[in-house]
Amino acid sequence: MSSPASGPSAPSPRLCIGLLSGTSVDAAEAALCRVEGTGAQVTLELLAHVSRPFPPAFIQRVLTANDARTLCALNFELGERFASAALDVIAHAGLSPWDIHVIGSHGQTVAHLPASLSPFPSTLQLGEAAVIAERTGIPVVSDFRTRDMAAGGEGAPLIPYLDWAVFRKAGTARAFQNIGGIANLAVVGDRMEDTLAFDTGPGNMLLDGLARRITQDQLACDLDGQLSRRGQVLPDLLEELLALPFFAQPPPRSAGREGFGGALLERLWERGASRPYDLMATALAFTVESMARAYETHVLPRFGSLEAVYVSGGGTRNPYLMGRFTERLAPLPVRLLDTLGFPEGAKEAACFALLAAEHLAGTPANVPSATGARRQVVLGKLTP
Repeated sequence: MSSPASGPSAPSPRLCIGLLSGTSVDAAEAALCRVEGTGAQVTLELLAHVSRPFPPAFIQRVLTANDARTLCALNFELGERFASAALDVIAHAGLSPWDIHVIGSHGQTVAHLPASLSPFPSTLQLGEAAVIAERTGIPVVSDFRTRDMAAGGEGAPLIPYLDWAVFRKAGTARAFQNIGGIANLAVVGDRMEDTLAFDTGPGNMLLDGLARRITQDQLACDLDGQLSRRGQVLPDLLEELLALPFFAQPPPRSAGREGFGGALLERLWERGASRPYDLMATALAFTVESMARAYETHVLPRFGSLEAVYVSGGGTRNPYLMGRFTERLAPLPVRLLDTLGFPEGAKEAACFALLAAEHLAGTPANVPSATGARRQVVLGKLTP
């Protein structure tokens, strides 16, 4: 196995693995990438990607964990699951752990409390790095969000560094919309300091929760839009949701399960349990409208025009959601990230492969214009 490097002489190219599970807590994602160079000269090539779904009972344990003993056990169990995904992607690529320079593990977010939610901004991701390092024999960089928060940032979003480093196009502005549990966007151009990025609000989080309620756990999501298509939007409820204080915050801003998770789901269910499909239609409209208004309020006034909006995340697999979003943003082109030659399902995991490589190089990889941090900092903590 190659030994970890430090400082600007980090080996190049480096074989790096990125790991994460998103706010939807649906799977452990692993992406194996070849990273060459650093900073503005960095390049990334995706070599392999695997997704290892979590069992429904495990998902429920993560979503309901609220005491120290449960979180303690989940931290190590998630470490085991991430380590297994890392070994799977190595085998899928026909390589050995000895070939890999570093693993970057984002882990599973169980709490994210930016300044808008707490007098002590903080964040917590589980998935013990020592377990991953011990099972794989590969150095692990983890806890990417904490240093940005210590520097005054929101700790999110982190994906804009990948958007700028890998997908920018000279002389034009491109937007990248992710629809995961939480939805977020980034607009990148020639200079990293001009990047605009922030969470737009809910992505699939409310849709997933409602789908589980409506189908009594037979469906974990609004599969192909089959549930939301059956309902009618409740206009008054939609406007009430769009009036939540989060949407009055200017960027940079970040969101999590605290704002758009279980508590909001309970409020919606109390309001409309007798009209479940109308609730689902309203939740989908809430996701679409909050994303669209983010462009109208914060993006287009600043950039004037965009080449296109490139979409990734689990929401891309809901054709009804994608159709509504495309119609709402017209005539602005909405395209899948895959049209740029990169599989959208691997994007977020690949980001943490890149961030781990930049950690080894000693290169700051937060984007202060996106997170609100006072300065650029090197992200992550290394477990040899």
